[in-house]
Amino acid sequence: MIQGMLWLGCALALGGCALDPGTPEVTVEIPATYRATPESAAGAWPSAEWWQGFNSPELDSLIAQGRDGSLDIQAAIARVRQADAQVRVAGAPLLPAVNATATDSWSRSYGLKTLKSAGYTESRSLSVGPGISYELDFWGKLRATLDSAEASARFSRFDQQTVALTVVTSVASTWFQALALQDRIDVANRNLGDADAILSAIRARQDAGTASLLDVSQQEALVAGIRAQIPGLRSQLSQQMLGLGILVGRPPEAITVRPGTLNALSLPPAAADVPSALLARRPDIAAAEAQLDAARANIQVARADFFPQVSLSAAGGWQNVGLAALFGPTSLFANAAASASQAIFDNGQRAGSLELSRGKYDELLADYRKAVLQAFTDVDIGISTYRLATEQEVLQRAAVEVAQRAADIARAQVLAGTSDIVTALQAQTTLFTDLDALAQVRLARFQALLSLYKALGGGWTKSDVTMPARTIYQGSI
Repeated sequence: MIQGMLWLGCALALGGCALDPGTPEVTVEIPATYRATPESAAGAWPSAEWWQGFNSPELDSLIAQGRDGSLDIQAAIARVRQADAQVRVAGAPLLPAVNATATDSWSRSYGLKTLKSAGYTESRSLSVGPGISYELDFWGKLRATLDSAEASARFSRFDQQTVALTVVTSVASTWFQALALQDRIDVANRNLGDADAILSAIRARQDAGTASLLDVSQQEALVAGIRAQIPGLRSQLSQQMLGLGILVGRPPEAITVRPGTLNALSLPPAAADVPSALLARRPDIAAAEAQLDAARANIQVARADFFPQVSLSAAGGWQNVGLAALFGPTSLFANAAASASQAIFDNGQRAGSLELSRGKYDELLADYRKAVLQAFTDVDIGISTYRLATEQEVLQRAAVEVAQRAADIARAQVLAGTSDIVTALQAQTTLFTDLDALAQVRLARFQALLSLYKALGGGWTKSDVTMPARTIYQGSI
């Protein structure tokens, strides 16, 4: 019987084992160079610990805390464990299942023993032994299920790296915003002190009769306006510092670092090599590709459901009516069976499942192509934005130098009593505006560099991720 079923399965396999999923080709258009940079292929990818190039011990400490304590990263690690467990579950049916059984049955029936007397008969049966069951994977369904689970395990690892990169850049971005706010507060305090000094000089001139009440009021309005901006900046700074607690997975009270200044930090260089290398540098692209592999395997699983499922089973052991003789040679028994099942009419369920799998694959294929195009776009935008932000900072520094000279001259003339008050007010306002703008422009440059590092994958490569070894058939990864 078993031989017959095997021959039947082999014959069916000749017509159905080549289950080509018929999925579209995974093709993406890869540019030869990045549009935003004049260099053709000369560049260098960020290192794995690129943030150390900013030369900020506080930033290094915060990122270390974030990588260890981020709840988002911990959740991603838990998803990796779930995916690995699912690989073990999917791989288990590829080997026979072995089980052991033991039964003790007893029965008594009543009836007429003879025509004149009633009685009963009693029977008892004891059996013990192992059993084996195995589903023949003629159509590759079990293998495809395992392939899908392994692709999902790869996705979970790449997704974890994406989350880690997001946490690192978010910590750095929040820290830079805190530094920029501290710089703006320092600018406001400095300008407030200068404006107060000029106000004292104007009041002295009023007492001497050389300045009017309007001159005093105008300077008082400037002083009040500068003073009013400081609490708002401090509030924003407090919010950024509290936000660091969420990113590193600690309560706000545990964040002990205090902001300094963006002007004390270095700006490490960043460049991009040929665009084709980006496909192995971005964890989100690798994750999208892994999802696509899982969807392709799921199509094969759905196609295999159209074909018969063939199973083998065998059992053996000892069986007897008495425990004392249970393990004797005469109590041995063995049996084997083969079965095949095929759905005839399911109201289109299997066809619907197959079309669902194909539709999911097409969706993920579009998502993958979009992820690749988005990656190239992110790099181009990052390079362009950082270059223009660098140019803007140079120009803004030049504007500050000019405004500083004008304010110094106006202040000296006010103190000497030889300058028009309106001119001094304009010089002060221009300097304050330019200094505050410089702090914001420098922050924009740091943020642009962060975006570029993230667009380049943050020093990540596909080879950095260790995949589970295929020892799943022994029950472990």
